[in-house]
Amino acid sequence: MFENLSDKFQKIFKHLRGQGKLTEQNIRDSLREVRLALLEADVHYKVAKDFVAGIAERAVGQEVMQSLTPGQQVIKIVHESLKDLMGGSAEPLHFIGKPPIGVMLVGLQGSGKTTTAAKLARRLVQEKRRPCLVPADIYRPAAIDQLITLAGQLQLPVYPSTVKQTPEEIVREAILHARQHNCDTLLVDTAGRLHIDRELMAELQRIKKILEPTEILLVADSMTGQDAVQVAEAFHEALRITGVVLSKMDGDARGGAALSIRSVTGCPIKFIGSGEKLEALEVFHPDRMSSRILGMGDVLTVIEKAQEAFDEKQAQELARKFREDTFTLEDFRNQLRQVKKLGSFDQILGMLPGMGMLKELKKAKIDDREFVRMEAIINSMTREERKNAQILNASRRRRIADGSGTSVPEVNRLLKSYEEARRMMRQVMGGSTGTKKKKGKGRRGRAFFPF
Repeated sequence: MFENLSDKFQKIFKHLRGQGKLTEQNIRDSLREVRLALLEADVHYKVAKDFVAGIAERAVGQEVMQSLTPGQQVIKIVHESLKDLMGGSAEPLHFIGKPPIGVMLVGLQGSGKTTTAAKLARRLVQEKRRPCLVPADIYRPAAIDQLITLAGQLQLPVYPSTVKQTPEEIVREAILHARQHNCDTLLVDTAGRLHIDRELMAELQRIKKILEPTEILLVADSMTGQDAVQVAEAFHEALRITGVVLSKMDGDARGGAALSIRSVTGCPIKFIGSGEKLEALEVFHPDRMSSRILGMGDVLTVIEKAQEAFDEKQAQELARKFREDTFTLEDFRNQLRQVKKLGSFDQILGMLPGMGMLKELKKAKIDDREFVRMEAIINSMTREERKNAQILNASRRRRIADGSGTSVPEVNRLLKSYEEARRMMRQVMGGSTGTKKKKGKGRRGRAFFPF
């Protein structure tokens, strides 16, 4: 989402780093470019103006001007200012009061409320809570069916509302339903409109009075740019929202909403949606987002994703197989499945430090569907073939290609990738490679092995 803004910042900072000595004039010239970059990213004009003025006041101070690395000092100031602009630190959900504790999801039609409700329910389960989903959008019957289906996928309680009920009736009965099913949190997916109107706000206010929620989360489509800020202002005025969820952050919007919404409304961004999958909901960390924008990466989020995706026992078993050289194509398939859980390659690369500056990687279009093809190829093998790749002769490879809807060259590429993984990991783990190892090589390899 912040690719263009990140590119512009890196060009500005490259120029600053090249200055042997900074003066007030070249700092102000650089900050003028920062302001233009923010405006082009759809940041609210007043936010951009105040942001640059604050940086200028700090950057021309004695501490920066007399520093041995003044360019780096300015970059540090911009990083801290971006972090403060977006809220400073992550804002958790607050669960106060007698269960079931109400959480309302509000927003315009098409902003992603229904999917966000299911994503949030999944996250609450990981936090050892017991959520119940409540479809209260009677004007779009598909929304009720969608949330019931998503609840089924998550194996979570859901109140079976119908279009014949009023939203107020649904909420009243859902509270009783949640108590009967021993749920401590009620996630209410409310109706939206194509635009803000009095009827919508009046209905939401009535639901709020019945539910008495501790959290009212606005789901705002980040693709709408500054309109998302205006929507947040209107909902906050009517309902006193407690936080914002920015959906569709994996799109190609310019990202101005994420930089403006906290400053303009005073409401924290609590989560960001980064994809369609139910696991694609991240806690919003202003410091990490600031690092992403400035091309410094977001390694902590990558680590958290990996910890969630990879099973520790499986990792230890895999390490043993690499050491003993018993890593099979079945193991390779399991690893592919776990890597897919991390998200798209573009997202992961965008979180690694310095990756934003590597143009060749940014231009390379990595097709995530390649994982699907690779898994299909392995699935087309017999169990014996998956356990012993050495028996895969030409005729077997043709059969596998036909069975997986791929080609023989694609089968060959997968087998080559598998052999490369085995060879590399044997070296890293210090296992037998068929050649004489250099002294200490295996021990150093284990120190860097992620398991």
